[in-house]
Amino acid sequence: MSQPSPQANRIITLNLEPNDPRRLANLCGQRDEHLKLIEARLGITLRNRGNTFQLAGPIHRVKAAANVLEHLYRETEASDLEPDTVHLFLQESGLEALDEDEGDDGDGEVLLRTPRTLIKPRGLNQQSYVSSIRAHDINFGIGPAGTGKTYLAVAAAVEALNQQEVRRILLVRPAVEAGEKLGFLPGDLAQKIDPYLRPLYDALYEMIGFEQVAKLIERQVIEIAPLAYMRGRTLNNAFIILDESQNTTREQMKMFLTRIGFGSTAVITGDVTQVDLPRGQTSGLIQVLEVLKGTPGIGVTHFAAKDVVRHPLVQRIIEAYDLFEAEQEATERARKQARDDEREALRQERLERERGNGERSGS
Repeated sequence: MSQPSPQANRIITLNLEPNDPRRLANLCGQRDEHLKLIEARLGITLRNRGNTFQLAGPIHRVKAAANVLEHLYRETEASDLEPDTVHLFLQESGLEALDEDEGDDGDGEVLLRTPRTLIKPRGLNQQSYVSSIRAHDINFGIGPAGTGKTYLAVAAAVEALNQQEVRRILLVRPAVEAGEKLGFLPGDLAQKIDPYLRPLYDALYEMIGFEQVAKLIERQVIEIAPLAYMRGRTLNNAFIILDESQNTTREQMKMFLTRIGFGSTAVITGDVTQVDLPRGQTSGLIQVLEVLKGTPGIGVTHFAAKDVVRHPLVQRIIEAYDLFEAEQEATERARKQARDDEREALRQERLERERGNGERSGS
């Protein structure tokens, strides 16, 4: 395989070897959908004839695209590419990663080791998140669904337990759907809260195995609890995950953070755009991010739509909702301003009338 050779400042020609029509078709995808993904993500134009590809755009972008094409072509030797494969690789090797990597010395990679799998965070934001969890006692992972914030928190907890850095794992989630009042639901505590913790369990089963998870729960090495049941406890030598924290009240968030004891790590995950609290209640997550802003020893990682590692359509859905909500807010602000202007005009008109009436009565 040849290296790309610049023909002009913003054009690169790349020859992929060997010249295998089947692999090249796999690389391009049906109706060139893989090439279109690369074009859209990196903001370049991409044309090919056989195994010769011409890439045009800003030099750092076309170099990134050339690296992506070479990597994906190597992948075609052993497997069939899918749009999801291309999408996920672009998250690691797209323009955002290229720009941020320019100042990085590339020493080592961030990995999470669990009994059944080795987990590599995708992209710089996930790597930064894991590094922050390892470096801080209290960490916040904020962002939309599908960015890996909960999954990576569970992996970090399993790794810490496996390396005997903590003695137990606590999985906590506010059961808003049951109003945190679980008494009316049938079954014991675990049966009542389990449905709300299912995403955490799914991750544990993948990393440890179903039977081992059951044994650890039986020995209370892994503990499940609704947030309301944390009151009055001090949690030492534990890895505590508070998931869906946007649905905590201000009092619940303060209570949770003050439960953390010596030798413990806490990870609080949530999406501030998905608050399910009753109307008029302020999210404890939104408040605590303001209260603890700049506090030493606390890590905060913000995820965005570009960090989504689920189906590519999920990323586009999140971006569409963000745009729609921003437009709604702008429209509401414009309406409010129009109402304020109208009230002010009426007030001025009333003052003018009163002033005129006063002048007539004085004369």
